[in-house]
Amino acid sequence: MAAIPLGLQQRDVIGIAETGSGKTAAFVLPMLTYISRLPPISEENEAEGPFAVVMAPTRELAQQSEEETSIEEQGFKIRQGCEVVIATPGRLIDCLERRYAVLNQCNYVVLDEADRMIEPQVVGVLDAMPSNNFKPENEDEELDDKKIYRTTYMFSATMPPAVERLARKYLRNPVMDAEKFERLKRLLDELGDKTAIVFVNTKKTANYVAKSLDKNGYRVTTLHGGKSQDQREISLEGFRTRRYNVLVATDVAGRGIDIPDVAHVINYDMPSSIETYTHRIGRTGRAGNTGVATSLLTIHDTDVFYDLKQMLIQSNSHVPPELAKHEALKFKPGSIPDRPPRRNDTIFMH
Repeated sequence: MAAIPLGLQQRDVIGIAETGSGKTAAFVLPMLTYISRLPPISEENEAEGPFAVVMAPTRELAQQSEEETSIEEQGFKIRQGCEVVIATPGRLIDCLERRYAVLNQCNYVVLDEADRMIEPQVVGVLDAMPSNNFKPENEDEELDDKKIYRTTYMFSATMPPAVERLARKYLRNPVMDAEKFERLKRLLDELGDKTAIVFVNTKKTANYVAKSLDKNGYRVTTLHGGKSQDQREISLEGFRTRRYNVLVATDVAGRGIDIPDVAHVINYDMPSSIETYTHRIGRTGRAGNTGVATSLLTIHDTDVFYDLKQMLIQSNSHVPPELAKHEALKFKPGSIPDRPPRRNDTIFMH
């Protein structure tokens, strides 16, 4: 339910999923939809390789009930033209190195059970794909409708350092599983008749989170740089008058806007600087009132872990053990060139 709509939008996806959880359908349906929009395999393009690659860790997963085939026969079949290749990384690397196969037109890749595959082999395959069509790093940058971008699906039961390195290098603004969103809904369910500001880092995320909350029955509005001044005033007025009790906002709302009686500030996305964090959480507990701030931290936020821990200690606040013991805190960011690998922890911090 979560992954298929994202795949149809050509979003990169990281799914934390065990075997047997239905992930095959989650990547096959978007992949076939993507392939259906491309010109068919013909004599003109068959030598350029497949349109999509699915990598799985074992031959049994790759072949299922198909008979074992020699590498020469496999190479011959690929050269004859095919839309999809399902392979183990090691066998695919062999085919690439022997020039039995190329990936010149492959822009859709699925890593199934990524935590069971050998990192250098996966890297070898990914680097054989076209490299001029990554989606922009900036999530707010508009995509060119006429351009085919590389789409990467990654499924993994765990996120060890090797898988995290792959995700950081090859995926662009990936949508993680629904853990954060489910936690957000639980926090909002506790609001009662009170109000909350949910901070995110981009207007695209603001619209996505607000739309998802609206579908789930929450009274929500947005505030971000993509709105006109009139639209912002309408959103703020609706929030002040309790027509809406949830405001999803970028840092446009983090400074200088006085919204009284905000009971809860939730950092759905953690900001990259401790100064921005301070401004955000200052939106609650104003004018002598008490308030609560909750931050949802992930592997993408490790640069701010050190400063956050120091701030919590100085303010006599509780430091969650997952944060206190995290290996990213062994060194202050920037103090050494190579930090230790980081885990895919999600820390729910009040």
